[in-house]
Amino acid sequence: MSSSTQPAAELSHLPKADGSATFSYAGYSVIAAVNGPVEAQRRDENAFEAVVDVIVRPAAGVGGTRERQLESVLQAALRQLIPVRNYPRCVIQITLQVIETPENAYVNTKLMQAQLNLPIIPALLHSAILGLLTAAIPLKAIASATLIAIPQDGKDFIVDPTAVDSDRAKSVHVLGFTSQDELLLSESEGSFTADEWTKVLALGQRVCCQHEQTGVDTAMAGDNQESESMRDFIRSVMRAKVAEDLYWK
Repeated sequence: MSSSTQPAAELSHLPKADGSATFSYAGYSVIAAVNGPVEAQRRDENAFEAVVDVIVRPAAGVGGTRERQLESVLQAALRQLIPVRNYPRCVIQITLQVIETPENAYVNTKLMQAQLNLPIIPALLHSAILGLLTAAIPLKAIASATLIAIPQDGKDFIVDPTAVDSDRAKSVHVLGFTSQDELLLSESEGSFTADEWTKVLALGQRVCCQHEQTGVDTAMAGDNQESESMRDFIRSVMRAKVAEDLYWK
């Protein structure tokens, strides 16, 4: 399956959900369905803030340890974006269904089940944010995430690497930043030095926040061109959605 070089999104296409969105980029496609805030069950409620319930469903089979770990990572990130104290004793449920993943002929996928799937985290996060926005749930800020791989030679860090590039890299990193340029999430796999991590952090902030060049040698997977920032993409699709909803036919 060929990876799409530009992100794509479809909004509010699930009629029985309060908010929904399908986000596709770099070979990944994720459907988000958001419901809430609704009254939580007595055993689950929090008297002072809302409960954010994240459910990740794989493209095939049933969820396992990897999906539970992804849910934990995303829940921690989304709780920082949602004003949970505005909705005491309520629950906001976010269901993320993976429908497409890029193929990697060099990796036996059955052997990868026990590992955290870092490359899919940006797609999950972006689809969840779009789903929350279509559900009219206010957010403190929007956020964007990127994937960065450090090759074996330590040169030319790869932004949005392919599945093969990620498998061959000595370390892979996922960084997410809010619209206030604050670090939202950070997950890494592999071996790397403190100096490499500093460069990855600066590069991730530049990619997510569109800052000036940091002096780090980089390579973009695909056409080697930096496309529209994900933050601008989220704003543009939501602006188009609002304009469509307000259009009088």
